[in-house]
Amino acid sequence: MNSILAKCSAMVAILLGAALPATGAFAQEAFDIVGTWTLVSSVLDKDGKKIDQFGPDAKGMMILDAQGRFMLTIIGADLPKFASGNRAAGSPEENKAVIGKSIALFGTYALNPQGKSLTLNIDKSTFPNWDATEQKRSVVTLSRDDLQYMTAQASGGGSATVTWKRAR
Repeated sequence: MNSILAKCSAMVAILLGAALPATGAFAQEAFDIVGTWTLVSSVLDKDGKKIDQFGPDAKGMMILDAQGRFMLTIIGADLPKFASGNRAAGSPEENKAVIGKSIALFGTYALNPQGKSLTLNIDKSTFPNWDATEQKRSVVTLSRDDLQYMTAQASGGGSATVTWKRAR
């Protein structure tokens, strides 16, 4: 009797979940943007030239949680080690190389599947010009495993196309 009751309860829960409209900002779709994403590429289009703005072997991660918070970090390959052994005492050349090939930011986000956009409300960034700003990314591709968006005003100037793959 208990197993029949449990099966009926499970069936009712499934049917109600399918019948009721999703509420909140993060309704489930056939795919879901929530999760951890790893960088595939970040291609900058500046003055008609396309360049990989963080280098071809850059590593990056973006985490989008179910409560609408995000964290994004991209770090270029082959960054110089600081001769001083102290990150606060880098030479001008070391600092320029690191800041030119890396970025980190966090805040909240909202996905608009109908408008094909991802809006980032940036609390803080290693590019301070983006602190306390709202930035809209045009979503080019969004599937269970792939996310690609365009940034109209990239931190390195020009526009950028950023491609992510879901972490497994």
